[in-house]
Amino acid sequence: MAAVQSRKWMILIATIWIQAFTGTNFDFSSYSSTLKSVLGISQVQLNYLSVASDMGKAFGWCSGVFLMYFPLWVVMFMAAFFGFFGYALQWLVIKQVISMPYFLVFLLCLVAGCSITWFNTVCFVLCIRNFPTNRALALSLTISFNGVSAALYTLIANAINPEDDTLYLFLNALVPLLASCIALIPVLRQPPLQLLSTNTINRDSFIFVMLNVLAVITGLYLLLLNSLSSEALRARTLLLGALILLFLPLCLPGIACDRNWGFLTNSSLDDPNDLELHEELIEKDQNNSLNIEPFSATNKEGFFDKVMEKGRLKMLGEEHSARSLVCHSDFWLYYLAYFCGGTIGLVYSNNLGQIAQSLGYDSKIGTVVTLYSSFSFFGRLLSAAPDFLHGKVNFARTGWLAVALVPTPVAFFLLAASGSEAALHTSTALIALSSGFVFSAAVSITSELFGPNSAGINHNILITNIPIGSLLYGLLAALVYDSNLKSSIKENVLQEAMVCMGRECYMHTFISWGCISLLGLISSFLLFLRTGPAYDDSEANESRTEVL
Repeated sequence: MAAVQSRKWMILIATIWIQAFTGTNFDFSSYSSTLKSVLGISQVQLNYLSVASDMGKAFGWCSGVFLMYFPLWVVMFMAAFFGFFGYALQWLVIKQVISMPYFLVFLLCLVAGCSITWFNTVCFVLCIRNFPTNRALALSLTISFNGVSAALYTLIANAINPEDDTLYLFLNALVPLLASCIALIPVLRQPPLQLLSTNTINRDSFIFVMLNVLAVITGLYLLLLNSLSSEALRARTLLLGALILLFLPLCLPGIACDRNWGFLTNSSLDDPNDLELHEELIEKDQNNSLNIEPFSATNKEGFFDKVMEKGRLKMLGEEHSARSLVCHSDFWLYYLAYFCGGTIGLVYSNNLGQIAQSLGYDSKIGTVVTLYSSFSFFGRLLSAAPDFLHGKVNFARTGWLAVALVPTPVAFFLLAASGSEAALHTSTALIALSSGFVFSAAVSITSELFGPNSAGINHNILITNIPIGSLLYGLLAALVYDSNLKSSIKENVLQEAMVCMGRECYMHTFISWGCISLLGLISSFLLFLRTGPAYDDSEANESRTEVL
């Protein structure tokens, strides 16, 4: 039994390593200016390259289809191959070893984007298979480490050569392949699914608490000390410390499995729900759903109340097919909230290099990218708050989503009002925190609102908004950027690429993005109002089940 439990935790730690080293889309800003210069392209054309990377998410469903016919490890190495092929050839182009037309570079970015999505699918499946009772905790913890990829890659690049921005593409090609090789043995030795005792679930919950504490320490380490990595020797020392922190989770499950932690977990965690109780709750909800007095049964008057009640979800966890999903008004509110809230933060990160450059902070690009990466990591970790506070603070997960979207419009309007370095750092941190929460919480929200068994397909439908948003928001930013080249007081030429300097390059973009993110906030609030009663009913049913 102990050996089986140990293998389960090895799977989780392997998933953490995969996520930590495969978030290669977060470091695009670190080399985008150099890529733009080498290719001699405009800002609009550079935007299309970032869109191509995000378009890979539109093909995430392909990885799910492949998993129906191939083992997990095969799909994992296919993802690694896509990344190696896409990024290695881009590295040869940027090093001017080979020459390629713009269209082929676009296709390489698309292939590399597929790699990221396929890795994510593998990690989601590993968490869902091996942690059925703590699925949300496992997902939020592992997904959070995807946010530290840029900070880790900055450390590795600085440890090799701090002056070479082209190293990022080389690392993007090689490091995920090495991470896949390290994770291969745990993936091959997955334990069989077993019903867990209450003591085991208590111990698992305690281990998750400790792993999250260790994750926070890792994030703070990368955030606070990454700015000191400008010298190669210092960067190597910091990189060694980061790797030690990433390997420390190996110790915690072993200690917990070898010792009796029951007295600790029983006193620190008040909500021990085992697998059998969870299954019983689902059955009870399904059997008694018609006997629960729906929220809409109360007398309500007024146009707004009627609109809020029409087609509202009555119960959490009900399975929705793809066809019924796209016909559901709650899904489109959810889609709009993600599109205008989370995706816009990802587009901001893709433009960070040009934003910092236009404001005159060329030397700070690495610092700003690391700042975004680190706070995205913390935002993803915070998405586990509803699960840790369950039973103490009963607040709908869609309500947490609405709260998480508040900082985004504030940050964009702050950037529009001030071009100072402090405003850039503060806004970047707020946007990263908000979008990180959305990216991580979305998997659990999709599962709760539209059914866990259909989550794989439904979530891939949801994230089609990412390439659409990347195209529209990025194109808006690029058009504003290029239009200000002619009216800019100071025009710079970086080799063959024109560079816009000054606050005007992005000010109108920030205002537009701020208004769009306000729309996302409103949409998330309406989603919360419509789905809140379903969450309340679920809590009430769970309480009655525990009493029985």
